Amino acid sequence: MRADARRNHERLLTEARAAFARQGTDAPLEEIARRAGVGIGTLYRHFPTRAELLNAVFQEALAELLDRSRDLAGADAPCRALVEWLRALITHAVEYRGLAHALMSASYDRSSALARCSDPLRAAGERLLGRAQEAGQVRADVSIGDLMQLTNAIALAAEQCPEDTLLADRLLALTLRGLKD
Repeated sequence: MRADARRNHERLLTEARAAFARQGTDAPLEEIARRAGVGIGTLYRHFPTRAELLNAVFQEALAELLDRSRDLAGADAPCRALVEWLRALITHAVEYRGLAHALMSASYDRSSALARCSDPLRAAGERLLGRAQEAGQVRADVSIGDLMQLTNAIALAAEQCPEDTLLADRLLALTLRGLKD
């Protein structure tokens, strides 16, 4: 990538992060391009779809969540490690209004650019869930797909009630009671 193209790319990501945090994942792409000092065509050359832009914006957070899952993989209390990681997922999803919905949609649309975020998260979660199940701390019939959908649903609920800062934790605790043997 040429130096000017790389600068445009970085400015677009910076502005997209800010716009998504401020307005949610449906923030107008034209506004993102304008704030980055480029035309909408330049934005589409770098990110042909909104999902491609979302995927690029969330790569840093994805890396952090994957690192966290690796840190927790050897924890003495596998169920507690799984819960901590699920809580981190919810916190991430709530950070950007609309992200939970976009991730839920991506789990059904394997061709979506956001599936590239979802797949590694799913694999990381499967490892943590598997350890908790092997330890007899989580029911054998619980799947990572169900847990990912539940975390997104909790994030969606928390997004609708931002004044209730404890809602996500309460809903996660309620959900987890049903996971244990």
